[in-house]
Amino acid sequence: METDDTARGTPFHTTAFVTGLGRGIAGALLFALPMQMTMEMWDLGFAMDRFRLALLLVITVPLLVGIAHRIGFEKTVSWREDVRDAMIAYAIGILASAMILFLFKLLTPETAEQDFLGKIALQAVPAGIGALLGRSQLGADPDDAEDAPDSGYGAELFMMAVGALFLNLNMAPTEEMILISYKMTPWHALATIGLSILVMHAFVYAVSFKGGHALEDTPGWHALIRFTLPGYVIALLVSVYCLWSFGRLDGTGSMPTLMSTIVLGFPGAIGAAAARLIL
Repeated sequence: METDDTARGTPFHTTAFVTGLGRGIAGALLFALPMQMTMEMWDLGFAMDRFRLALLLVITVPLLVGIAHRIGFEKTVSWREDVRDAMIAYAIGILASAMILFLFKLLTPETAEQDFLGKIALQAVPAGIGALLGRSQLGADPDDAEDAPDSGYGAELFMMAVGALFLNLNMAPTEEMILISYKMTPWHALATIGLSILVMHAFVYAVSFKGGHALEDTPGWHALIRFTLPGYVIALLVSVYCLWSFGRLDGTGSMPTLMSTIVLGFPGAIGAAAARLIL
């Protein structure tokens, strides 16, 4: 018996869904392991301000829904199915994170409730994003790109924000971001800004990566103004948010905050550019 989806021309395939689920589990492990095996993330799971942690978890939900709209566990035809895929990805992130933390004895039956829940909740954010990215990057069908929704300008900016957030989540908790910012001079900061913008633009338009965008008859400055510079601003905003969430800006002045943002904005810019290529 055919489902309603079949009547619309997109039949539901249980096998395809299970395959996508398997890729999601693999993606959760692959993309989240760098964070799950760092001491900073273990400590933050206990010490992170609960309001900031709750806000991060709430923000993650619409991010996952937006990603699922493009690359869910199966081809979807409605936002209801996108929400379903997002919730499945979140559940995978929670289960995968709990499994790894128990495996490495970072969680035990004796672990305090606040530490227990905090560690799993924090690790589940990148793991949930990784679960959805797994379908896109771990052997998706060749014709998936043809079925992906058209990318409007807002969708492009949204995916750049997702890419910046995902990479920044790996970097922002570390002390190295603050250490580098203190070592840098204003000239180093200006050079970092220039290199960030150059790398973003080159990744998408200049070096012919798979998924890159050809300029053809479009002037280079048009793409720079319309996509690259707004993408870099988004990467900086995401960097500020990540640093604030993890308490890296508490008690700091405006100049140290600016320098730390510029430092974290470099990997954020790369993540934003990569998201335009692969999502």
